Amino acid sequence: MGAAEEDRNRRLLRARDVIDRRSTEPLDVEALAAVAHMARSHFISEFRRTFGETPHRYLQRRRLERAMTLLRTTDTPVTDVCMAVGFSSLGTFSRTFTDVVGVSPSVFRTGVDPATGFVPTAWRMRWTRPAGPRGGAPADEGGDVSPGPVP
Repeated sequence: MGAAEEDRNRRLLRARDVIDRRSTEPLDVEALAAVAHMARSHFISEFRRTFGETPHRYLQRRRLERAMTLLRTTDTPVTDVCMAVGFSSLGTFSRTFTDVVGVSPSVFRTGVDPATGFVPTAWRMRWTRPAGPRGGAPADEGGDVSPGPVP
């Protein structure tokens, strides 16, 4: 790996770290691209090439992973979990959660596993992640990486 590629990877990791640290806040592609010192479209394609999913899909997955943990480990109402992980619409949260996980947030909380039998969480998350044409995430390069209108 050359010095230029290492520098690019370092900048992309910085942007991914921003998503991880601020996943409950509104984030947009322009701000993340600025962190990586890249143009918006170049950032999206390089992020996908490096991490296997778009910034939007990565943010969405991180929010849903956190929601799954809160639903299983707390008695926090689903609406509060929705807001705590960065969604601004309960409808968008429920639809997205159901599409990705396979059951609604309320059903998930009861312990019903969308997979039959025990499947380790890491495998289930990979298995239930939406796939695009080449196994990555769908092409969704909107300007806002947040699921829903305005988080």
